[in-house]
Amino acid sequence: MIIEYIEAALEKARYEVIEDQEPYYGEILELPGVWATGETLEQCRRNLREVIEGWVLVRLQRGLPIPPLGDYRIEVLQRLEVYV
Repeated sequence: MIIEYIEAALEKARYEVIEDQEPYYGEILELPGVWATGETLEQCRRNLREVIEGWVLVRLQRGLPIPPLGDYRIEVLQRLEVYV
């Protein structure tokens, strides 16, 4: 589930070349704050994958919503406590 979500996010990535030591810049506008750089486009894409993964985990940990990407959704199941 998370892998498919990350792949869907990467399909929405926008890349550009900037003036920097790591000239490749990528971001995903649908996921606020998700961006990465790299020395090559492939490195930028790998870095962006790691950022997405961390972003999802932090949002899950804090109970923050994660926007759907097409048919892909990540939702926290509510915990049901049973007292006997």
